[in-house]
Amino acid sequence: MFGLDISRTVIWPALSILICLFPLTGLSATLGNIKAVPHLDSAGQDAYSEFLASGKHRAFAIAPGGAWSWKSGEATVQSASDRALQTCRDDSGQTCIVYALDDQVVFDAHAWARLWGPYLNLDQANRAHVGLNRGERFFNLAFTDASGRGITLSELRGKVVLLHFWGSWCPHCRSEMPDLQRLHKSLEPLADIQMVLLQVQEDFQKSSQWMLEQHLNLPLSDSGIRAKEMSMLSLGNGMKIRDRDIAPAFPTTYILDKHGVVVFSNIGPVARWPQYLPLLRDVAARSGK
Repeated sequence: MFGLDISRTVIWPALSILICLFPLTGLSATLGNIKAVPHLDSAGQDAYSEFLASGKHRAFAIAPGGAWSWKSGEATVQSASDRALQTCRDDSGQTCIVYALDDQVVFDAHAWARLWGPYLNLDQANRAHVGLNRGERFFNLAFTDASGRGITLSELRGKVVLLHFWGSWCPHCRSEMPDLQRLHKSLEPLADIQMVLLQVQEDFQKSSQWMLEQHLNLPLSDSGIRAKEMSMLSLGNGMKIRDRDIAPAFPTTYILDKHGVVVFSNIGPVARWPQYLPLLRDVAARSGK
């Protein structure tokens, strides 16, 4: 809150990077329908409730992945919109759009659907630094895929990869698995998008058994970790990297474009995973050129 200007902005984790979309499938886009606002977690939904109760000349801006900002008490609704968008951009480093102005939802699902990018071409991707931030090539992890074949991430170039680090010992990881299952079901017809779920701090058999007991059917890959005390993941060049150097908390998720470049990352659980389907489709359609 800044003086009399009522505003709130989501606090993003340092690596929470995303540009995405979500049409309001099955949800009424009425002003008071908080769950219709895409990607908002509980803090964002609380902020939207405050927005609804505030005075005129107000605007609520959002960015894919959960970033938000709102302003009210401005001289005009246009100035409220400009300030909300600017604050959202400054705090998230992303392109934001306005969801609501005063008592009207103005959300543009088509514009939201094309907020990914900018995408790197092959030459740019090959010259990109290796790292975890958007626009960097992700580390070339080595693991065993769901079919039991040894593989590296670089062998998945040409596909969009949703890379997810989790453990059955982790309450937040467990809580979002049903949502990931729903997303996976929607991804099954899409050959150029692949989920890679890697267990951490436990043996693959333990994570697989938990998944079986929960009647979940996800394409689990084996990170090579065999015990809680193990923390080193393998790279394609034979070197090792600490799990916490890639995933500061669990779960952690990255979305890699068709060149293996990071276009999104999130530390912690994600609210409503199925909302990310249009984002993934956009990466698949526009990356890898």
